[in-house]
Amino acid sequence: MSQPVAREVEHEIKVHAPAEEVYRLIAEVANWPQLFPPSVHVEHLERGDAHERIRIWATANGEAKTWTSRRELDPAALRVDFRQEVSQAPVASMGGAWLVEPLSGDECRVRLLHDYRAVDDDPERLAWIDQAVDRNSTSELAAMKANAELASAGLLTTFDDTVRIEGSAEDAYDFINEAALWQERLPHVARVSLQEDTPGLQVLEMDTRTKDGSVHTTKSVRVCLPHRRIVYKQVVLPALMTLHTGHWLFEPDGDGVVVTSRHTVAINEANIAKVLGEDADLDRARAFVRTALSTNSLATLGHAKDYAESRRR
Repeated sequence: MSQPVAREVEHEIKVHAPAEEVYRLIAEVANWPQLFPPSVHVEHLERGDAHERIRIWATANGEAKTWTSRRELDPAALRVDFRQEVSQAPVASMGGAWLVEPLSGDECRVRLLHDYRAVDDDPERLAWIDQAVDRNSTSELAAMKANAELASAGLLTTFDDTVRIEGSAEDAYDFINEAALWQERLPHVARVSLQEDTPGLQVLEMDTRTKDGSVHTTKSVRVCLPHRRIVYKQVVLPALMTLHTGHWLFEPDGDGVVVTSRHTVAINEANIAKVLGEDADLDRARAFVRTALSTNSLATLGHAKDYAESRRR
């Protein structure tokens, strides 16, 4: 009887950021939407000191997907081992590890290891997996490098807009969840398209008006977790941003609910002059983006407040 054919491969990249910082970004899965373009949201299903089970929501070939993995964390060795619980054909099994190796005080090498088998140990399927792992690992490491360096340099900006609603968390959540109705409910939304093939996993495309009257198109993947949180990641971005993730958080408060809209953004420095003029700098771009996003968030929160409070009366 022939032995199963297992493949072991390795990819690596240098990152201009301290090794401990890069390890923390990889180990703390809440950072993944800011690190890896396909990742939308990650939650812990089980969590111990060194072992955890996580659920991942991500995009694959333009579609929203979700799966679970187990991980072992070794902070002393700056290593994270992972293994998929259930792999999808043509993959029979998949696992690997992240290793972060210090090169100096502000530079490190990140190695990404994979081991995998193909269904029925089929050579053609194995070749397909080889190509997919190589392509995905290369792009994943490049994105991790770029975003880890942004985070290390302080170029990521996070801010909140919050409103208290004298209504139920369920009604406030429903208003944000029912984004297909936003064109009718929100004056700043010119067009909306919502796809939800899997309940709670949405692809939302919108044309949004900004305060200066211009209209821009965005596309987001949203993970809806009733009635506590809606997490999203923009996959089609305005010209001034290279990253935009966020969430709507619903926290019961006495007989009402506090709703927070959080944004995390990275400015596209290459487009600042084109969008804002030759004399604009990074600070002005940050202020412009924050004003634009907060204006629309607060408008949406205001309409959600009116809706939820009218439902209570």
